[in-house]
Amino acid sequence: MFAWGNPKGPGIAQSVRGFRFAKTLEENSLALMSDVQPAPSASSPPRDSILLVDDERPILDMFSLALEPLFDVATATSAREAEFVLRKKKFKVIICDHLMPGGNGMGFLVRCREEYPHMQRIMVTGYMKPEILLRSVNEAALYRYLLKPVQMADLRRIAEDAVRAHDLAVTLR
Repeated sequence: MFAWGNPKGPGIAQSVRGFRFAKTLEENSLALMSDVQPAPSASSPPRDSILLVDDERPILDMFSLALEPLFDVATATSAREAEFVLRKKKFKVIICDHLMPGGNGMGFLVRCREEYPHMQRIMVTGYMKPEILLRSVNEAALYRYLLKPVQMADLRRIAEDAVRAHDLAVTLR
């Protein structure tokens, strides 16, 4: 059992077989769950934008929660939806699942390489043969690939590194 500083004992957050459960709604601020974000102040610089693409909503939500404190995050549940989002806004990094219904992430990332050469591309996969992985890295010019399950600390670190790589590529052009 694990508790977050509850003077009355365990129950607020518990660990069961390696899974940790979040605090209850009474303990979290309802404002944190709202879609309304505070307006950025005039003195704060704009945040770097990242696009997440995955057909599994729970994974998108988990990745978003990990990255939103650092970046302006947009999500798409398919390559087609992501292509629409890319036409509306510029992104420094795209993080895309490899296998999705209606098309694979690799083909989508190859198209992204052609249309947005400075945008850094990261592919997430649960399984891949080494020869397919090598082909993906070469054809899509991947910045990195991540194997599932992805550690959120690794995701944040790699996303920060990818933003820096984007900025360097733009500076050197």
